[in-house]
Amino acid sequence: MRRVVMLIAVSVLGVALVVAAGALLVPWGDRSPASRETDPIAIAERRLERLPNDWKTWAELGLAYVQRARTTGDPADYPRAGKALDRSLAIRREDNAIALTGLGALAAAGHDFPAALRHGRAALAVDPYRAAALGVVADALTELGRYDEAFATVQRMVNLRPDAASYARASYTWELRGDIGRATDAMRRALDAAPNPADGAFARLHLGQLAFGTGDLDTAAAHFTEGLRLLPGHPPLRAGLARVRAARGDTTGAVAEFRAVLTAVLEPAYAVELGDLLTATGQPEAGAREYTRAREAWAAEARNGHPPEPDPVLFAADHRDPAALDAARRLYTRQPGIGGADAMAWALRAAGRPAEALRHADEALRLGTRSALLHYHRGMILADLGKREAARAELETTLRLNPHFSARHAPEARAALVSLG
Repeated sequence: MRRVVMLIAVSVLGVALVVAAGALLVPWGDRSPASRETDPIAIAERRLERLPNDWKTWAELGLAYVQRARTTGDPADYPRAGKALDRSLAIRREDNAIALTGLGALAAAGHDFPAALRHGRAALAVDPYRAAALGVVADALTELGRYDEAFATVQRMVNLRPDAASYARASYTWELRGDIGRATDAMRRALDAAPNPADGAFARLHLGQLAFGTGDLDTAAAHFTEGLRLLPGHPPLRAGLARVRAARGDTTGAVAEFRAVLTAVLEPAYAVELGDLLTATGQPEAGAREYTRAREAWAAEARNGHPPEPDPVLFAADHRDPAALDAARRLYTRQPGIGGADAMAWALRAAGRPAEALRHADEALRLGTRSALLHYHRGMILADLGKREAARAELETTLRLNPHFSARHAPEARAALVSLG
């Protein structure tokens, strides 16, 4: 057998964000009788009607609920997953790597990364060759800032099982280190290895996001469109097309697409994007309504115990919310990676503390990540510090990477360049 190509560098500094490399199970909105013939949840439920003490099937059902929740954005599946996994462990407490892997995936979905790491490692203690457990461990280590361990774990996963999930994680490591060519190559491998249309749509989504991140609108649109052919109506793919339309100047089409997405799933980050687009095109009152919707959704998540995330922290800092800095600190304490460092930088800048902000902005870019937003944040902080030449270089990099990176911030980057001379 040919040796698996080495996709992960031996020595790395770190990454910040979890890649959702699990399988997408059922096409968005497809609940037809035909789909139930291949739906893992329906298959497991039918089997459990006949074999109610089948611990493996209970564990598989729990994992399937976690994956469906990731696909649909419906949090109601998470309690169902927990009950199914607990039932599996009640039947078989020892040597149940499947259920332990499911508990790790469930903990990661709730951003409890120490618990995810604990469960993933427990699963590997039972079955060292369980690729899905390696994925759980790699994701948890990444979010906890333990980067060398995370990348080594991803490499083990690729070596053990070179499939869509492991290639997607490998792609993410290259993306965060700024090597978009290798990131794209690894994600194309994920596409080639996709065992079903839904996994293919996952790869198309991320290929589209990689292309959009470089300002390649035609390639991004092609990937998003093909992804929607495979997974009709999927909100992240539709949001990707909305961004492309906005970048091309089709504001009406972009607004309509974002509104359709938000009708399907109230994702507050999408509401913010819609609000930014409306505000940038002369509709501030409509934009404010979307911002309110996002604030209310994030507040509801917080009341339900959801930990801080980068998106609401950055939004709060954008709008000079005094609570932004405290939220950024809590995020950074929990997840001291790129996302946490960037949130700290932007919140400190909003609080009028640019010298402290610059240290965190430097930290956020220490891997060489080619993110227009990260470079924009650092450029604006440098401008606040009066470092005109360095600020100008960062903002030029921002717009060279992706001139369409944000309906709100791309115009601000251009205006700042003009003011810097």
